[in-house]
Amino acid sequence: MIVEREGYRLELAADGRRAVLTRPDGEHWLTLSLLASFDRTDARDESVSWQATADDATITIERRSTAWDRAGVTLTCGERSLELRAWVEGSGRLADVHLLGGRSLHGPKTGLFRTGTSCTTLFSAGADEPAKLLRGADEEVVLGVSGDGELGRGHWFLTPPPLFLAFRRDDEERWLGLGLEAPVERLRFVQAVHRPGDRAFHLVLEHEGHTAVDGRFEAPAVVLTPGLASPYDGVRAQAEPREPREQPAWWRGAIFCGWGAQCQLASTGLGRAPDLSTRANYDTFLAALGEHGVLPPTIVIDDKWQRTYGRNEPDEDKWPDLRGWIAARHDEGRRVLLWWKAWDPEGLPDELCVRRPDGAPVAVDPTAPGTAALMREVMHELLAPGGLDADGLKVDFTAQTPSGESLAVHGRAWGISLLHELLRLVYDGAKEAKPDALVITHTPHPAFADVTDMVRLNDMLRLDDPGPLRPGTVVPQMRHRAAVAAAAIPGVLVDTDDWTIPDLATWRDYLHAKLELGVPSLYYATRLDLTGEQLEEQDYAALRRVFGGVG
Repeated sequence: MIVEREGYRLELAADGRRAVLTRPDGEHWLTLSLLASFDRTDARDESVSWQATADDATITIERRSTAWDRAGVTLTCGERSLELRAWVEGSGRLADVHLLGGRSLHGPKTGLFRTGTSCTTLFSAGADEPAKLLRGADEEVVLGVSGDGELGRGHWFLTPPPLFLAFRRDDEERWLGLGLEAPVERLRFVQAVHRPGDRAFHLVLEHEGHTAVDGRFEAPAVVLTPGLASPYDGVRAQAEPREPREQPAWWRGAIFCGWGAQCQLASTGLGRAPDLSTRANYDTFLAALGEHGVLPPTIVIDDKWQRTYGRNEPDEDKWPDLRGWIAARHDEGRRVLLWWKAWDPEGLPDELCVRRPDGAPVAVDPTAPGTAALMREVMHELLAPGGLDADGLKVDFTAQTPSGESLAVHGRAWGISLLHELLRLVYDGAKEAKPDALVITHTPHPAFADVTDMVRLNDMLRLDDPGPLRPGTVVPQMRHRAAVAAAAIPGVLVDTDDWTIPDLATWRDYLHAKLELGVPSLYYATRLDLTGEQLEEQDYAALRRVFGGVG
């Protein structure tokens, strides 16, 4: 079987296990592995045999599996793209799902058969290594919702990003896009991993035993799109149609977030940065800016204004009469957002939490009976006129989505879908408490358009990485993240963020880019935290131009 389209050529190999994808002129891109493996927690999925059938546009593989009653893969050749769908029938709990590659016992060749590649350059819609916008096609890439600053776990800036990669050869300008597509309720894996081999790769979706199959189960579709002028065009193609959402004018006002200023105080030996989120310090930050005519129309009170992360009750020792402080900002014509930490179970009853086998809580469980009511109550306490009357939330730490096969959760959601469940409770509760509340997240996946009003670009650097900081990478990296967000969720507002700036020269460069990328943010009042450099009059003049007066 040979399929020829304007943008590609596909030829099914005689063994039915492979299909060669090339440019129309025959130059090789990929040798697609048409096997898949849906590992169960109690058994590896290996193909004993398979049978391939084909017509003018579709290749169907039915394979005999060691773990499932039936299994197969269908590759459909469209005019501009190819779509691969893998499925199984039977019962069991999913561990890892392997796509574009699988294990075979059909001799004489046995083992794992990946997709072969002639591509050399790889683009990721995620943002992990800040110094890299592109990487070698032989590098591992993780797209998901679990990570932090430790080495090997740095994929936490956008959680989740669009599930999209793109490849190209050295001699090409155009890209071959690869996207994973499915409704969010079917994204029940913690992360999708591009796992490279010897001039080869395949995809691994880590379900961690939390998806029970009883009947037919289909993995997300793998969509291959040749001929992209830009990888961002591939991200844009994944965007989901939606009605334009009303955006109150004040949402576009520049933002002052106190986290950088808290860190600057911490750098002088005054204590941990979260301990420095106090009413007195924020009064000092705003007064310092006001002395230079910088009047931020929106203020974010950052970590840790609350006594517990789970209940989010104000810490009266640090923030006496927080409601009164917010009311005073309203009298000045300003808005106040509260920093909200995702997943942290501090202060919550164990029965509302994802728990370890010994019963210890590790995260709030949005699927537990009672969590929805609690979240609604908390949102009303924070945002409703009868509560603190704050104007919205800056959601952080979505990368702490729980991960682990032995963890216990009440509902069926896990991984990306579990994070969406949590943010759905937060978003709906916030809008019920205050319809024009602004909810900021760092989740630029198209399926999360319904639970965010603004995507923040997150931290610029990974401070836990050894070696010198690389100031020259900051502005290109933030442009990349802003482009991903704009492509994945068209019309979404972008919070440009402002931490961590490696030096004053970089801060100045980035300030000029902020109005182009989205809503400008400022994290500092007098000095930077990493270098101690002091803002000068030229900097405050630039801030006055960007921030203007009170909106």
